[in-house]
Amino acid sequence: MSDLVERESGKLLNYFLRRTSNHEDAADLLGETLLIVWRRERSIPEDETQSRMWMYGIARKVLAGQRRGNRRRTALRQRLAEELNTPQPDHADDEMLDVVRSAIQQLDAIDQEIVRLHYWDGFSLVEAASLLGLRPATVRSRHARIRSKLRIKFETGLEH
Repeated sequence: MSDLVERESGKLLNYFLRRTSNHEDAADLLGETLLIVWRRERSIPEDETQSRMWMYGIARKVLAGQRRGNRRRTALRQRLAEELNTPQPDHADDEMLDVVRSAIQQLDAIDQEIVRLHYWDGFSLVEAASLLGLRPATVRSRHARIRSKLRIKFETGLEH
């Protein structure tokens, strides 16, 4: 294996340099490729030509994975930029928003997170449970208690 790596690593670096925009990415890709080669040492073909082709096959897959990741990150950045540029609704009653935030802050930390995940971030209670590492039944019962607490707080708070 060390002969193969010695013989081909410089060529592989050039392979990546011709296909990436900077030296750091090429070096990272080479490192990742060599790590996979090392892990799969038992799969290296005996024939010199076949082993070279095998190594380049790994390099192609590593490069393809990097490109997929770059596309996903670019798409995510674009979606986030669009979302951040979307005008936020005007809050006609900022005082009421402050009351809601204050009421939520008086809850236990886990209950605050359930409220935020469910109402502000749009997750279902089952999804929130999964994110928090809790059983769905636990989150549903906590949610019911939270609603009762907040309903009482707002009914008594708004009467005064």
